[in-house]
Amino acid sequence: MKSTIDRREFLTRTGLTLAVAATPSGFQVFAMGEAASESELFQPTSWYTLSADNLLKVMVNKSEMGQGTHTALPMIVADELDVKWDQVSIEQAPTRKEYYTPPRFTSMTTGGSGGVRSMYEPLRKAAAAGREMLVQAGAGKWNVPVSECQTSEGKVLHSSSGRSFTYGELVEEASQLPVPQNPRLKDKSEFTIMRTPIARLDIPAKVSGQAKFGIDTFVPGMLYGVIARPPAFGAEVVSYSEPAAKAVPGVRHVVKVDSGVAVCAETLDAAWKGREALGVNWSKGEFPIQSTETVDRDLVASLEKEGVSAHESGDAQIALEQAHQQVQAEYHLPYLSHAPMEPLNATAHVQADRCDVWVSTQGQSRVLDAAVNITGLKPEQVHVHTPYLGCGLGRRARTDFAEEAIQISKATGEPVKVIWTREEDIQYDLYRPATASRITAALDQEGQVTAWSHKVVAAQFSMRPGSLFDGQAVSGLTRLQYQIPNVSVKWVELHNSIPCTYWRSVGSSHNGFTVESFMDELAHAAGKDPLEFRLQHLKENKRLHGVLELVADKAGWGKPLAGAEGRGIAGYYSYRSYVAQVAEVSVDRNTGRVKVHRVVCAIDCGPHVNPDTVHAQMMGAITMGLSAAFKEKVHFADGGVKSANFFDYNLLRMSESFDVEVHIVDSDDTIGGCGEPGLPPAAPAVANAIFAASGARVRHLPMTPEVVLEALRRS
Repeated sequence: MKSTIDRREFLTRTGLTLAVAATPSGFQVFAMGEAASESELFQPTSWYTLSADNLLKVMVNKSEMGQGTHTALPMIVADELDVKWDQVSIEQAPTRKEYYTPPRFTSMTTGGSGGVRSMYEPLRKAAAAGREMLVQAGAGKWNVPVSECQTSEGKVLHSSSGRSFTYGELVEEASQLPVPQNPRLKDKSEFTIMRTPIARLDIPAKVSGQAKFGIDTFVPGMLYGVIARPPAFGAEVVSYSEPAAKAVPGVRHVVKVDSGVAVCAETLDAAWKGREALGVNWSKGEFPIQSTETVDRDLVASLEKEGVSAHESGDAQIALEQAHQQVQAEYHLPYLSHAPMEPLNATAHVQADRCDVWVSTQGQSRVLDAAVNITGLKPEQVHVHTPYLGCGLGRRARTDFAEEAIQISKATGEPVKVIWTREEDIQYDLYRPATASRITAALDQEGQVTAWSHKVVAAQFSMRPGSLFDGQAVSGLTRLQYQIPNVSVKWVELHNSIPCTYWRSVGSSHNGFTVESFMDELAHAAGKDPLEFRLQHLKENKRLHGVLELVADKAGWGKPLAGAEGRGIAGYYSYRSYVAQVAEVSVDRNTGRVKVHRVVCAIDCGPHVNPDTVHAQMMGAITMGLSAAFKEKVHFADGGVKSANFFDYNLLRMSESFDVEVHIVDSDDTIGGCGEPGLPPAAPAVANAIFAASGARVRHLPMTPEVVLEALRRS
C-alpha cells in the first residue's frame, strides 16, 4: 500500500485547505503543508477545506453546548468565502495544537464568551484569503485581469463574458498560488449570511433525538463505573468491603480512585447496588461542623477584616470624609450549583499504546493533559472525542469527572463509562462562590458620586501566580464602568473547604448585582431618576450609555405601566459586551411573592453573526440570572452539602416564565461575547424594580418570599 502522496495528489484529494496562525506581527495565513515550523508560529490553526466537489467543510474548534457556536463559526467562513449556506458542513476539530485559537488561547477551550469573538477575525481573514486565491485562479485560467472577476455563491464570475467557474473547478490551481497576507475583508453591506437569522445546524438532530451527547456514548465491552464519594469535604476512606460489593451480580471491579472508591459493573444498576454494598466508613473531614449557618456567619464576619487592595485610584478615604452625603449598603449572595441538564459523565478506554476519552467538555486540551498525566502516554496517543454538551456553564471546563473514567479504565484495563447522578452533580459540584460586599460612596451637593469604596469577601479559585488578589472576585470593580474619581477596591479571602469554579459570567454574576443595586440606591439618595443618574456618570462610556438609552426607550421608561407595579433598570459591561435591561414586576405585600411581567434587554456586542443566537443567549442568560436571583442557594450541613436534588435546590419553573424582548445594537465596535453578558444585569434590574414597586430594598439573594417580606418590613 502506498504510504505517501505527492503535493499534486494531496491537493487533488483534499482541495484547497487554508490555515491561520497568530504571529508577533499579526495573523498569518498559509496553505496547509506550507506552514512555517511550529517554533515560528504562536498558535497554528487550520479551519476549513474546500473540496473539488464544491463543498466547504469547516473545522470547529469550540464545543457546542447550546450556545450556537457550531452554526455561527461556519457562517463567518461561508460568508467571507462567498459560498452558499447549503454547501457547508462542519466537523468537530480534534484536540490538536493546530486547532487551538490564536492568539488568546493556548489550549482548546470553550468559555468566557470567547467562541465567536476569538475566532471572528482569524476565520474572516482565512476565508477572505481563500476567496482572493480562487478569483486569481479563475482570472489566470481565462487570462483576464483579476479586477474583471468577482465571486458569488461558490463561483468565480467573469462579468463581461458571462463565464464562470465553480470553486471546486479552481481548487487545484488556487492551491498553487501564494497566500495573500492582507486580503480585503467584506464590508458588512456585502454580507449575505452574517447578521441574518440562520437556523442552527444542531437543532434538527436534537429535535429528532439523533444528536449524540456524552451520556449517549457506548463502546463495545464497556463497563459502568460509579463512585462512593465522601459525605464531607476532605473526608477520607477508613474502610470498605470489597468482597461485599463483588458479591453483587454483575460487579466486576472495585478500584480506589482520587475521588473515592469506584465500583465497575456490567450494568448501571449493578454498579449502584455494588456501591451501596461497599459500606464505606469515612473520616470526619476538614470541618465537620460546617453548615449553611457557619458559612453565612463567616461571610458577614469577614467584612470586618482589612483585606488586600485590588485597586486604588484617587483617594477614596479623604473623599468620603469630605462628602456632602455618605451612603453604605451590604449585599450577600450564596453559593450556587451549576446543575447542567446533562449530568456529568465520561467514557474512557486506556490501552497500552492509546487512550480514548469521550466526554462532553469545555476543555479538550485539559482533558488531554490529564490523560497524559494519568496514563503516561504521549499526547499524540491520546484522543479526546467531543460530542454535544448538555449545558456547560463553566462546570465542564474542569476535568475531575473525566479523570475518574481515565483512572478506572487504566486500573481495570477495560473501557469504562462514569455517570454522575443528579445528587452527585449538586453535592459534588465545584460551586460559584458565595460573596459579601460592603460598599460606601460619597455624594456631592449636585448628587454626583465622588468616591466609591468596595470590599468583597469571596473564596479564591482563580488567582494568577504572583497576584495578591483573586481577579474574578473583583471582576468589573478594578475598572469600574462609571466615571468616579476616587475608587478603592479590597478583597478578603474567605477560607473554608467548599470548592469553587467558574459559573456563568463568573465574578460579574455577583459584582453586577452589587454595583447596579447600589447605583440605584445612590440615585434614590441623590433624589434623581435611576436612568439619568447612571447616564450622568457615563459620559465617557458611550456604548453603555447607548444601551441604557435604547433599553429605556424600548421599555417605555417613565411612561405608565400596564399590569406591573414598578420598573427597574440595570446595565453592565462584561466580556467586551454592553448589556442593559429593564424589568417590570409586581409585589404581593402579604406573601412577599414577586411576579416578573417583562424584561426588555439591549445589547451592544459589536459585530454580531447570527441575531437568532444573540436573542437566544440573552433570553437564556436572563432566565438563569433570575433563577439564581429568586430560587437558588446551596445548603450545607455536617461538613458537606445538604442540597441533593431539584426538590431542595430550586430552579425557576416554566410556570414562572416571563416575556423577554431583545434589541441588538447595530455596532462596528470591538466584538464582544454573548453567552454570559446577559446575566449580570438581570437580578439588579428586578431588585431595583421591586424597590420601585414597593419601597423595599432586597440586598440578600435569593429573593425568596421570606427575604422580600423582611425587606418590606425594613422599608
